[in-house]
Amino acid sequence: MNSIKEIFKIGFGPSSSHTMGPAKAAEEFLKLVPDAEKYKVILYGSLAATGKGHFTDVAIRKKFSTKDIEIEWQPDVFLPEHPNGMEFYACHADGSLIRSQKYFSIGGGDISVDGKRKDDRMVYPLSTMKDILDYLGSMRLWEYVNECEGEDIWDYLHVVWEKMQQSIKDGLEHESTLPGCIKLPRRASTVHSKLAGMDYSIKRRYSAMVYAFAVAEENASCHEVVTAPTCGSCGILPAVLQTYANYYNAGEKKILHAIATAGLIGNLIKTNASISGAEVGCQGEVGSACSMASGAAAQLLGGSAHQIEYAAEMGLEHHLGLTCDPVCGLVQVPCIERNAFAACRAVDAAMYALTTDGQHMISFDRVVKVMMATGHDLPSLYKETSEGGLAL
Repeated sequence: MNSIKEIFKIGFGPSSSHTMGPAKAAEEFLKLVPDAEKYKVILYGSLAATGKGHFTDVAIRKKFSTKDIEIEWQPDVFLPEHPNGMEFYACHADGSLIRSQKYFSIGGGDISVDGKRKDDRMVYPLSTMKDILDYLGSMRLWEYVNECEGEDIWDYLHVVWEKMQQSIKDGLEHESTLPGCIKLPRRASTVHSKLAGMDYSIKRRYSAMVYAFAVAEENASCHEVVTAPTCGSCGILPAVLQTYANYYNAGEKKILHAIATAGLIGNLIKTNASISGAEVGCQGEVGSACSMASGAAAQLLGGSAHQIEYAAEMGLEHHLGLTCDPVCGLVQVPCIERNAFAACRAVDAAMYALTTDGQHMISFDRVVKVMMATGHDLPSLYKETSEGGLAL
């Protein structure tokens, strides 16, 4: 498996697949052909269906700056390699072709030329939870991350945690209406103010929800966030971590260890299934993020490796079949609320796992495989096309 740095990327929302990925593809193509007179990009499938709501065209035009770029949308054409396909063209002034190149945005801000994810920068020799648990012995999951990544991972995760906290702070302060045709008002700041005067136990219970709203609303506003593992699900892990920092006296070292464990969980899902909403639906985004946050919370509560595995399994299992059906193609409805409720579910999964010895019937590895199979069985209209479900 690759480094968990690939799970936690700092970038601008609202979508890792539809904003960060196409922007990265535009950068790569401009490196190949930097001085053409004309450029064109065709967006296919899911990338075209919800690209305008996800500001895909804005992200691409920013990379091309003052260059002449034409954008064509073909939402009904799904390339066989991946639902998020795009093809860039560089041309002479007379329109004759210099070069073309296909790219696929495969989730989490990553791109590929063949639609497949490659482990070409191997950091982790083991790629299933079972193998890792068998290997650990008395080690903790975060210690396995340290062994594979090296000590510099903690400096990276420190920056990640700082950015997560900043996103929460900014989200709680901003009161504007979110961009887009829905004109959805932000709610994090208002609800946070109401919570301030409530009973301590109520504040503790619902803080995770409010923090998730804050980060998800920052993402929807195209502000800078941390993918965890995607932009669309970026509010869940920070919300849970901040709650445990505030109410369970979790210091930064413990928080960073929890982020490392969450990254390992996300890495396993990314490697053995998918974190792309266009490929497997929202179960691959919010479900994966809830799994990561559930495992992190269980660790912060002192859980064993097997209890952490159980919490992570529950976080994903109970999002199986979740469709990706954003209204108007915006990462707002139902995405923001899904972040909030998944954060609460993560806390509950961790609490429940710690009441057990960590033994259970369905393993984390099995539920990851089931999630991938379920995603392939979902019709395309439920996978980030805004043609079905709540979007319809």
